[in-house]
Formats: sequence, structure tokens, C-alpha cells
Amino acid sequence: MKFLHNDLNPWLALMLRRRQRFLVGALLVWVTLLAGLALLGLSGWFIAACALAGIALAAGLPSSLDIYVPGGGIRFFALLRTVARYTERLYNHNTVLTLLADLRYRVFGDLTRLDDASLRRRRVGEWLSRLTSDIDALDSLYLRLLVPPVVALLSVWIVAGFIAIWLPLVGAVVACVLTLLWLVITLGFAKLGFANSHRQVDDQEELRRLVLDQVQASAELMSYRTSDWYHRKIRSHEQQALDNQRQLAVKAALGNALLMAVTGLLIIGVLWLGSLALAEQRVVGPIMVMGVIAVFGINEVLASLPAAFVRFGASHGAAQRLNALRATQEQTRVDSLPDGEGGHALQLREVMFRYPDAAGWAICQVSLTLPAGQRGAIMGISGSGKSTLANLIMGRISPTEGDVWVAEHAPSAVTLESSAAHMGYLPQQIDLFDGSLADNLRIAKPDATDEELWQVLAQVALSDWAKRQPRQLAAQVGERGQQLSGGQARRVALARLFLRSPSVVLLDEPFAGVDAATARHVAASLDAWLVGRTAIFFVHQVDDAALVPGLAHQWRLDGGKLIHDTSF
Repeated sequence: MKFLHNDLNPWLALMLRRRQRFLVGALLVWVTLLAGLALLGLSGWFIAACALAGIALAAGLPSSLDIYVPGGGIRFFALLRTVARYTERLYNHNTVLTLLADLRYRVFGDLTRLDDASLRRRRVGEWLSRLTSDIDALDSLYLRLLVPPVVALLSVWIVAGFIAIWLPLVGAVVACVLTLLWLVITLGFAKLGFANSHRQVDDQEELRRLVLDQVQASAELMSYRTSDWYHRKIRSHEQQALDNQRQLAVKAALGNALLMAVTGLLIIGVLWLGSLALAEQRVVGPIMVMGVIAVFGINEVLASLPAAFVRFGASHGAAQRLNALRATQEQTRVDSLPDGEGGHALQLREVMFRYPDAAGWAICQVSLTLPAGQRGAIMGISGSGKSTLANLIMGRISPTEGDVWVAEHAPSAVTLESSAAHMGYLPQQIDLFDGSLADNLRIAKPDATDEELWQVLAQVALSDWAKRQPRQLAAQVGERGQQLSGGQARRVALARLFLRSPSVVLLDEPFAGVDAATARHVAASLDAWLVGRTAIFFVHQVDDAALVPGLAHQWRLDGGKLIHDTSF
């Protein structure tokens, strides 16, 4: 039980921040259920009382019955149940949506704090599962595992206490039997279905991964004639998932069957004990009928619990996976880079880095020094380690061995706010969002004026193109910049970099995807903009020195090793 508490406690604490909303929602559920039980019991009493009064009158016996008070009560509880049900659905749906927003905000925040090495351990689809299926599983903590059992137990005790007013023994029996039943269908069935429900989420994620891999690697599978083998692998895993799901469904059905059997036997017991009390004239017939029907209505209160608790393992598994995000987060960032004119010096000392589960080193014993305000170029073929080295300098990953310093601070320990303010990076992979050109530029500077946007577009040779668009700055770039060419997308990202004022600038293939004339125009803009900043160009080869003017240092990276150092 302790490990369950430790795994679920962070998410329960997050939910309890809105405890007032949850208490109001639980109260509405409780009122709805009690109104239904009161309506059922009072209707049973009223029907029985009318029947007995009619029988007495038919037999010539004097009889009277006030139909207005119980009739008014029936109307009141019917209206209360309807209004409470509508209000509860409306209020709790809003609460659940708010809870989902809180959960996703928390998880997305955890994802943003992971370094690149941790993010690369899993596919994009697996991270998407953290934000969707795992959060949906945690959402059931409130909807199915917290409110319903608490409300059900309170309802059981209230019904038992109400019956005990006239029939103390019957009330005690109802309380004991239903409390024991509550424990069995909550704690008992949570344990019974724990392993199966835990495995069900893993099966769904694995099937999703296998199917996506099949689609993405269909050409390779056909080339190697392994498509049939892969299909069999998917079908085999699918059959295992179906078998596990069937076992889970059987256990949920067993819970429902147990609930119906126990409540059915309890109704017979209440009827028997009530008839004994009726024979001894300790209770009248309508009261006995009301008690029996009230116990019958308890079945509705408990009906949702077996299916919910038999899947408790899914919620626990989701909590474990989401907790692991925090366990693998990078170290706490506490440092800030100093403000001031000019760039910051860069220094690497015997830096080594290995990606998780990789056989060899991506970066091996790299040492370099770049004084503040100077420019350098690191050359190397694809796969030589340039992007990894750039990520080390930016602090996106931490070195396995050795030290990286930016202005005598480890970049992986610098706060994200300070890093964003003082360091700029143009990576190979460009992130543009489905919005307007202006919106994508203002990510770098939200208060930038239109004049500033046109200025940076001119610096990257995109202003003429933008002016030819019907909507100009409001032109849509499409999801991931699909409306732009690769070279245009890189220049939009570079223009976004121009809007900031970083002290350290890393440029990974800044001229990729552009023609020679455009490259020279962009190089001239970079030359003017980089004055006083510390900059490193990551390129395959410096074929045209005019594209990287002002270089003070030049290195070559091969297989993760810095094998050549030329200063000039």
C-alpha cells in the first residue's frame, strides 16, 4: 500500500488544489443519489399505503390516508433528482476538463524540462501517449475511484440509519452487509484486476508502436520480405492483448454478479426480518415496503464500482510512467549568465558524451576555447557530432565526462530564462507553427512592431517574397511550415533569431537550402549582426570564406573527436 501512496500522492496533491470544486461535485453526486433513493422509497411507501387503504375500504373498515404530503414529497424528490443530476453533470464535466488541463500542463511542463538525451529515448508517439492516454487514465481517479466510492459508502450508511429508525436490527444488518460488500468490490477487485489492467495499458501502447512502425517501415519490410513475419508479430501481440482484455472483462462481470447476488439476498433478508417485525406489529406494512425498496435502490449506487476498481492498475501504471518523467529530468537549473556588453567566452575541457544505450561515444575528449566576442567554425560531415556538440554548449544535454563553460557557468545549470535571453541557436530542425508569418516571428519578441518584422525579413531576403503574398505578414505558413520551402523556413527561423539579442550564437548550417546569391545576402546580414557576439558556425565545409566572414578560429570534427585546430 505504501508504494501505491507514493506513486499516486503527487497527482492526488495536484487534484486537492481544487478540493473545493471536488467537494461541491461530490456533494451534487450525493444529493442526486439520495434524491433517487428517497423517490424510490417514498414511492414504494405511497403505493403500499394506498393499496392497504383501498383494501381496508373494500373490506368495509374505516381507513384514511393523506395523499397530499407524500404526493408533494414524491414531486419534490423527482424534481430535485432531475435538477441535481443536470447540475452535477454540468459542474463535474467542467471540473474534469479543468483537471485535465491541470494534468496536461503539469506533464507538458515535465516534458519541457527533459534534456535531448532523455527525449530521444522514446518515440514521439510514446510521448504523445503520456499526454493523452496516461492523463485520461489518471483522470479516472476523480471520476471513478474517488467520488463514487465515497458517495456510495455515505449513501449506504444513511439508508441503513434511516431503516434503523423503525427496524434497528434490519438497519444494522444492512449497514454491515453493504459495508463489507463495499470493501470487497473496491479494495478486493482493485487487487484482483490490478495486474490485468496494468498490462492492458502497456499492450495498447505496444500495439500502437508496432502498427506505426509497420507503416513507417513498410518499404523496408517489403524489401527484406519480412512483411508476413511482422504481421504475425502484430497479430500475436494483438491476441495476447485480447486475452488479457477478456480476463479483465470477466473479472468486472464477476464483480457485477457478486453485487447483484449479495443485494438480492439482502433484499430477501430485509423482507424476512421486516415480515417478522410486521407480524409482531412493531412496524406497519408501508414502512417495511419502503425499507425493501430502499435497499433495492442501493444496487444502483454501487453498480459502477466493480468495473472502475478492477481497472485501478491502469491508473497506477499511468502514474508510475508520469512520475518517471520527473525522475529523469535534468538537474535543477539555478545559475544565470551575466548581463553586459559583448559576448560570453566558451570553453570545453575534455568533454565526452554518450547517448543512452549507444555503443560508442558521440563526443570524445573535445577541448576548445573561444574568447568572448569572437567567431569560430566547426566543420564536419553528417554524423560527426556537430549537433551533439551544439546541444552540449546550449545546455540541452549534459556531458558524460568533462566540463562545458559559458561565461564560467555550466550551461546545463543555467536557468531556461537566462539561457533564452543570452544564447541563440539555429538548429537543423526548424520548428514553425500553424499560424501567420508574424505570429511565428513574434515567438521571439511578442511586442515586436511590424516595422521590426519587415526589417528582419529584409535581413534574410524574405521581405520581397512576403510583400508578394496577398496577406503579407498575415500569410499562413502551415503546420510545421508546410507552405514554405526548406530554405524559406530556415530563413524565417533565422529572422526570429535576429529579433532577439543573445550574447552567444550557434548556427547549424545557416545557409542550407538557399541559392548562392541569397546565401551571400544572409551572410552579409549575419556579419553585421554578429559584431560583438560570440558565434560558432557548424558547417560541413568552408568552401566560400565570404559566407563566414570574421572567423578567428576553425576546427574540424571527425567521429566525435576534434582532430584539427587552426587559429588565424
